[in-house]
Amino acid sequence: MLNPYANHTDSPRLVDPASLAFQSLLDKFAPTDATVLIVGETGTGKEVVARYLHHHSLRRNGPFLAVNCGALTESLSEAELFGHEKGAFTGAIQAHPGWFESAEGGTLLLDEIGELSLPLQVKLLRVLQEREVTRVGSRKPVKINVRVIAATHVDLAQAIRERRFREDLFYRLNIAVVPLPPLRQRREDIPLLARHFLSLYARRLGRPARYLSADALESLREYSWPGNIRELENTLHNAVLLSRDETLTSQHLRLAGGNWASPVDAEDTTLDNFLRHQLVHEPQQLFDRVVHSLIDNALTLTGSNQTQAAALLGISRHTLRTHLANQGVIKGRRKTAQSSPFIDAGDRMYERELRIGYQKFGNLGVLKARQTLEQCFAEQHISVLWSEFPAGPQLLQALQNNEIDFGTTGEVPPIFAQASGNAVTYIAWEPPAPGSVGIVVPHASDIVTVMDLRGKRIAVNKGSNVHWLLLQLLEEAEIALDEIKIVYTPPKYPLTASDLLAADAWMMWDPLLSVAESNPELRILVNGEGRVRNHQFYLARRDYAWQHEEIIQQLIENLQHTGSFIDNRRQQAAILLAHELSLEPEAVERALSRRSHKTRAMAFDVIKEQQTIADRFYALGLISKPVRIRDAVWQSVPARAFQN
Repeated sequence: MLNPYANHTDSPRLVDPASLAFQSLLDKFAPTDATVLIVGETGTGKEVVARYLHHHSLRRNGPFLAVNCGALTESLSEAELFGHEKGAFTGAIQAHPGWFESAEGGTLLLDEIGELSLPLQVKLLRVLQEREVTRVGSRKPVKINVRVIAATHVDLAQAIRERRFREDLFYRLNIAVVPLPPLRQRREDIPLLARHFLSLYARRLGRPARYLSADALESLREYSWPGNIRELENTLHNAVLLSRDETLTSQHLRLAGGNWASPVDAEDTTLDNFLRHQLVHEPQQLFDRVVHSLIDNALTLTGSNQTQAAALLGISRHTLRTHLANQGVIKGRRKTAQSSPFIDAGDRMYERELRIGYQKFGNLGVLKARQTLEQCFAEQHISVLWSEFPAGPQLLQALQNNEIDFGTTGEVPPIFAQASGNAVTYIAWEPPAPGSVGIVVPHASDIVTVMDLRGKRIAVNKGSNVHWLLLQLLEEAEIALDEIKIVYTPPKYPLTASDLLAADAWMMWDPLLSVAESNPELRILVNGEGRVRNHQFYLARRDYAWQHEEIIQQLIENLQHTGSFIDNRRQQAAILLAHELSLEPEAVERALSRRSHKTRAMAFDVIKEQQTIADRFYALGLISKPVRIRDAVWQSVPARAFQN
């Protein structure tokens, strides 16, 4: 019996009785067209099980698409699921099919179905009953032929009692149920899965084979695995990445707190003893320390997914965000006029704050400058708050919604933001790096040249730098936009089996492009050389820049010093950043080498190049109005801010 959690032919055969039981269910449900509800804790592999059902069904040659219902934005969720017509709402500049139409002839996984809003639940019920969707802005129903699989970690029965989930939809989904047991209930599978992940990541990272010592294997068996298979995979990935030894010991595994699970009573006793000792000897701030540790571990185990982290902790997402705001991780609600104008942060009082947005896998200069910036502004009683975003478009949206004050992104997102009325201003730029964006295909793909993209599905983050590269590639090959299928998706790596089915090629940027470049299972079809310039810009909210010119100036000065450090000590900078990003230093160094990180003042030729891009997007109907780049350039940063 092959492991439904793995995507490779050398995957292990699961042997635990609990695994054999749900495997039997999968094999019964797979050949049918029945709607399946997969229920399991976070990290148990619900999406992979859904892929298994698809690959063993008559729809295996059709698409498999997965949509996270918890990640759907409230305002656009209906359009994302069911599609929309041109002009249906502001920004709908062309008709677009939704997830259901895109999955035609295949399978659609509605992940985290318990997070779907009540109004959408009503519409989903109708879709499941009538097997047709109606696009937003249209009255004409479109027939669909799609198998629906739903997945949730939420107790839907409890959600029904709390009136958060419709009972009629539950009965519609509850036709065939697959309960996924947590990893701690199928410990006999742990050695098999561990060896599989060790082999997988040793191959992906180009490392020699890794083996587990007896004590490491025992540690894996005894650990409680609150994050389930995802935590096991991440633990072994990290061990292969950071260890240079052939044999991995328990110390290499870095299991949370070194706490390997014993029976529940023993765990409770250990925890009680620890807390009692702390209360007697170090009572100060114990509560904050415990809460901070719980939240930090939950976010680590769920890949910083707030909805999943809240579920793992047994609290609401609202409660989690309140704790994160108290810790300064995210921006809290504005205080009332009667509140103190000072921000209390332990024993320090901050008069002002600076909220910086960044992409973890984007501009590396601002990430490297993090500690320096915090130290610099702390001396001036300015609190620096950081917010991470998956890509530039999301960062620009946060700027528009007054969630951050300053951020960094590539050249295309600011153009889309201005077309949407976003009052951003260009503060500075970094020299171009055309080689740091590209298009990735599987090594065995039949796509050999750019011309082979015709008729293919290409995954791209809408409004990102790689969106501009894609247009250049299509023009080069004389391929019209309607001759390809664009799959809009956030940046992602590594690519999973569902990704490989959803698209034929992926637009990527550094440092993930450099990581993919070293993966023997992938190849770079082309990069931006000779096609795009790929600048990097620092942006701010216009009103913030006007009110805090001295802060903007100090920001630029610090970023310039950091850029000089990266350019002059690239290997050292790569090692520091690789540890924070959990990537190979060689890949990070390759990414750093593709551009100079020296921050520059906005220049006429750069503005002119951005105007050319804006005009092209407008001509193609991809932005709703013409944009004048010059009007968004900040003029008040003194020239000395850009001196060495």
